[in-house]
Amino acid sequence: MAHMHDKDTDGLTAPTAPNPVVQTFLMLWRDKFAFVSVIFLLLVLFSAIFGPMLLEDLATKQNLRGRNAPPFDFSRDWLYWLGADALGRPLLPRIIVAAQNTIFVAAGAVFFSLTIGTVLGLIAGYTSKMWSQIIMRLADIIMSFPSLLLAVIVLFMLDSSVFNLVIVLAITRIPVYLRTARAETLEVRERMFVQAARVMGASGRRIVFRHILPVVFPTLITIATLDFAFVMLAESALSFLGIGIQPPEITWGLMVSQGRPYLTTAWWLSFWPGLAIILTTLSLNLLSHWMRTALDPAQRWRLENVRKKNG
Repeated sequence: MAHMHDKDTDGLTAPTAPNPVVQTFLMLWRDKFAFVSVIFLLLVLFSAIFGPMLLEDLATKQNLRGRNAPPFDFSRDWLYWLGADALGRPLLPRIIVAAQNTIFVAAGAVFFSLTIGTVLGLIAGYTSKMWSQIIMRLADIIMSFPSLLLAVIVLFMLDSSVFNLVIVLAITRIPVYLRTARAETLEVRERMFVQAARVMGASGRRIVFRHILPVVFPTLITIATLDFAFVMLAESALSFLGIGIQPPEITWGLMVSQGRPYLTTAWWLSFWPGLAIILTTLSLNLLSHWMRTALDPAQRWRLENVRKKNG
């Protein structure tokens, strides 16, 4: 009997933990809007990485005979399917090439402001009241100036380079993440699991990064995706004022600004890069909504319920 019991026990296999990558892909696949958003964002990322290497010469090639050529003229070369600008340069390769600077400026500014703002917000929300007051007063000083006006002043004094634009836009957006991270930290630090970790002797650094940050981070990611659109529009406004990205560099925002004088005669000059900004922003928002549920331990059960219902 003991031998039979051992045999039955040996025949049982412990359930294997699902592969996190596969599990994430399956959750993403069930949300069709988020899945399509990821595909589009990957195309934009591919354009940003390889576009300038493959199409830079084509994007700057001028053809004055084709000035402001209209779109959808399929009798012409595929480069001109979206039309041409005031110098006869094809819009399609220019939009692809412009993705690099656009993504670099927006992603760089959001990354630095998110990182610095999150760290300062965690410190302000968890450490002593003195440090909290100092950090919040610095945030108030930055927020006392309109972000666009502050960027105009700083860039007017400095060179209008891509690096300076990223730094200036990042500084103006730090208080957004700082205030959000601090407010979330003040609420999470009073929860039972944080108090339990403190009683068990966990260090302050471990509590902040192991227990508080995973709960706060999904909210910050959602804000970051929305901020991505703000940074792209801010870059467009600065380029329009002549202190943002300057030719021969190109971004979607600069293309929108350059097409503004031709809105009544050649609408496509601003429409296509503007559409690229809208679709990128929409894709980021849809993906952020999915990530808000997938990354937040308090919300992940919603995706699990959908998985169980779908069998």
